[in-house]
Amino acid sequence: MSTTTATVTIRIPTPLRSFTNEQATVEVQGTTVGEALAHLVEQFPRLKPHLFNEEGRLRSFVNIYLGDEDIRYLQREATPLNPGAELSIVPSVAGGKSR
Repeated sequence: MSTTTATVTIRIPTPLRSFTNEQATVEVQGTTVGEALAHLVEQFPRLKPHLFNEEGRLRSFVNIYLGDEDIRYLQREATPLNPGAELSIVPSVAGGKSR
């Protein structure tokens, strides 16, 4: 694995864009998914509690995709990144009862 820091694009879902100054995509540096996410919340601190719990782990309802692959089926936050990679944050949508 290369230790060269990659510039990657993170796609921000509409409900979270208010925490990224309405940006739909953000470019960050990182050699792994975890490092890229750390740089994202460093840049936009108000986003952190929406992605991570108090122990610093990704919230269970937050899915991160590298391209079309869910990182849970790769190496989770340790998944290595290549330059130009695209991460997508996809919050789970819970069903509910309509009134």
